[in-house]
Amino acid sequence: MKEALPDLVARFRIRQGLFRKEQVEAALFELDAYGCVMKTDKMFNPGDTVVLDLIMDMPFDKIRAENITGLITERRKHCSNFFYSIDFVELKSDGGTALEEKLRRIREVLSKKQSLKSRRSSGSMPGFRQMA
Repeated sequence: MKEALPDLVARFRIRQGLFRKEQVEAALFELDAYGCVMKTDKMFNPGDTVVLDLIMDMPFDKIRAENITGLITERRKHCSNFFYSIDFVELKSDGGTALEEKLRRIREVLSKKQSLKSRRSSGSMPGFRQMA
């Protein structure tokens, strides 16, 4: 299984009964201009829509892409959780709106964080031991 994307969560609300709503945070495992893959224990069916807030809170920057309508296209079960493939319904990926610009910024920061992490993990740890 891949690791969750660093510092990024999806937040959404689901109805719990007649008058109560629950706010849920879920980990994201993939994100591109057309959609994402989210892991949660909440139950959705392919064809359902969900309104997501993608939140990237970091010490130096806070980016929030709010009210993104997503269409659940696929559900895969993994232990007691589900992985959902979600297509963004209203986005055109041409970067024309403020929401598309925030998503582009989130993807840009994620890319930089992942490249730094891969450099660190494949870096020169044995070299440090030799110097000591």
